[in-house]
Amino acid sequence: MTGAKTAVEWLASVAPDPEACRWEWERNPLGVALLPAGRAWDVLILPGELGCATLDVLTRILGRPGPVLAGFGDARMGFLVPPGTASRWLGTGIRTAGAGSWIVVPYPGRATGGVRWLFPPDGSGTLTDPALLELAMHEAAAGLATEQGGPAGRNT
Repeated sequence: MTGAKTAVEWLASVAPDPEACRWEWERNPLGVALLPAGRAWDVLILPGELGCATLDVLTRILGRPGPVLAGFGDARMGFLVPPGTASRWLGTGIRTAGAGSWIVVPYPGRATGGVRWLFPPDGSGTLTDPALLELAMHEAAAGLATEQGGPAGRNT
């Protein structure tokens, strides 16, 4: 449980009152907290199908990417990236959460009914490199286009 405790400490450190955040988080029956993005991380939020394919590419390359969240029904996936990434990100269909945004974050190591960690933080501050994430997204999108008979998958 040491890894989960470290992850909890790392996540709660961005809250306006980390101690109150931990206290509420651990007692909240939903097992989630609302935390500010833009301090220790930003979040790039991909549509589910692209997010799953991108995560597949990243795990082939890295083995374990930085922290990754999945939303209700896996309709969206959030990749934690370095602060400042959201303000510089240009990409159609990709939502961002940076400074001034708040995100729902599940307690690491505890099952919740909705938002969950696919790859929880390890407490070290490791995040997904945005350039690598972008390359993985391009590869994933090309693979999805091929599977769906898009331009990359047509024989002419």
